[in-house]
Amino acid sequence: MAELSNHLMALTVVAYLLAMVCYAGEYAFGKRSHVGRAAARPAVKKQLVGAGAPVSDTVDAELPPPPDDTRVKEDKWGNIIARLAVAINGVGLLLHFGALLTRSIAAGRPPWGNMYEYILAATFVASVIWMAVVLRRPAVRHLGLFATLGLVLLLGLDGMVAYTPVGPLVPALNSYWFYIHVSTIILASGIFLIGAVPAAMFLVRNGWDEGKRSFPYSLGRHVGSAATLERLTFRLHAFAFPLFTFGALIAGPIWAEASWGRYWNWDPKEVWAFISWVVYAAYLHARSTPSVKRNVATWLAILGFGTMLMNLFGVNLFFGGLHSYANAGGM
Repeated sequence: MAELSNHLMALTVVAYLLAMVCYAGEYAFGKRSHVGRAAARPAVKKQLVGAGAPVSDTVDAELPPPPDDTRVKEDKWGNIIARLAVAINGVGLLLHFGALLTRSIAAGRPPWGNMYEYILAATFVASVIWMAVVLRRPAVRHLGLFATLGLVLLLGLDGMVAYTPVGPLVPALNSYWFYIHVSTIILASGIFLIGAVPAAMFLVRNGWDEGKRSFPYSLGRHVGSAATLERLTFRLHAFAFPLFTFGALIAGPIWAEASWGRYWNWDPKEVWAFISWVVYAAYLHARSTPSVKRNVATWLAILGFGTMLMNLFGVNLFFGGLHSYANAGGM
């Protein structure tokens, strides 16, 4: 079962990678694609007319949209590619679930007893949330390119850096609080991961709308409206924050007191979890304050996700402390 889980994990990465390619293809051919609409309007040269402008100077202009049959053909291919992307994404999700299930059977426990399993579980939650979003709101389907990119990168790092053979739990983790604390943190982390995608794209799109044309703002013309992205960002973070609050600041300290005799131990992982909570709380507060610009608030959401990554990789790999057994059998 452990070997089967490893194979399924590799197939999961491949499936998400193929889905990412198909999501990128929708950019070129989809009826909602800004790239596709721009490519469908051939450019012509238009003379500049103005004081002191040479007659030979020209700029690009755009012709009217192509004939209806051309648009229908492009929309047809775009719909096929988009549906294929979602279908392959769904296959990847099933493979992802299979990797988790077989890992759990092999270990004889829930599959989140070490860093490798934690990332595998958190990315699974992120994939589930993304599928729910894309099925409910097809207009944001183009964000799948970035959602699957994040999944591929995290799962790739998980397999190469954090892989841990199947084994029993560290004795300190043999508590019912293990199931409560870690499961809620995994849920929150997966939602925060998907929430970071529209947050980043909102900042890119907002910069494009403000006239910024350098990279990465040049990507802004290829995504949906800034208002839609910002609302999706807020809803995902508002959903995840109470879960993270319970897991990090309630269940965690209770378990710490039961295991180590104190609610707070200034352990690096505890400290970074609290930093993440403060940053996300600041984002939600700023988002609810009319005087704070939406792009300023969204930068706090991006910063919060950065602290989550630091807590996941940096603390586990480079710091000691009460959670230093993260790679061997705990979080």
